[in-house]
Amino acid sequence: MKISCKQFELELKHPFSISKFTRTSTPLLLLKLDYQGFTGYGEASMVPYMGESQATAAAFLAKVDFNRFQHPFNFAEIHAYLDEIEKGNPAVKAAIDIALNDLNGKILNQPCALIYGADKNKMPITSYTLGIDTPEVLKEKVADAKGFKVLKIKLGRDNDKELIQTIRSVSNLPLYVDANQGWSDRKQAIDMCYWLHDQGVLLIEQPMDKNNLDGNAWLTERSPIPIIADEAVQRIGDMETLKGAYHGINIKLMKSAGMYEAHQMILKARSFG
Repeated sequence: MKISCKQFELELKHPFSISKFTRTSTPLLLLKLDYQGFTGYGEASMVPYMGESQATAAAFLAKVDFNRFQHPFNFAEIHAYLDEIEKGNPAVKAAIDIALNDLNGKILNQPCALIYGADKNKMPITSYTLGIDTPEVLKEKVADAKGFKVLKIKLGRDNDKELIQTIRSVSNLPLYVDANQGWSDRKQAIDMCYWLHDQGVLLIEQPMDKNNLDGNAWLTERSPIPIIADEAVQRIGDMETLKGAYHGINIKLMKSAGMYEAHQMILKARSFG
């Protein structure tokens, strides 16, 4: 199996701001795997505040040797091997996993969704994410989201209500919100949950610090809106500790090290009820 990659820097149309960070671009690594006449592609998207970069991804890839595997589609074995090489690095591990899944699907002549047993009729609606911005730019972003059925709004600063009111001045679409750990006071947080409920918000991601398990559990018990873990859950090993502290989890390939473990996380979450 031959591995090659290219690096890209995607410049954003607008600065993308969340509660504690702002970025103007996103570094990417496009991975290519060639195997027995087939080519699989994977991608690592590395936001700077998650600790990965193109340099760390390249350094990790230099340590990977697929020649040790007779069958390169034993995903459990491969993920264990990647974690043995070095902890962390979930985005570049995801790129490898996605490329292997792409290869596997091409060899089997089946889409990955079918291989994993997904039911297209039960797929959740994809939302369009709006970063924190001025009212004028937010309205422009809403216009750019034409065709989407749900908007997701980044919150977690002092102007949360203003952001929602701005969106509501131009759109009646259902909303998700993501505070990215930006709330710290329980009383203010639960008051905000009820206010957001009145604004048509369907769920709230990571309202309080990921390490504040008691605070998030307290909010989950009292909120009229489902509370979803985001930063608090990266890999499948994080899930047991969070059981009962949230209504659900947000699984992202760049956190979970790819499609295989993401699927395992879905199965585990469903087993929790």
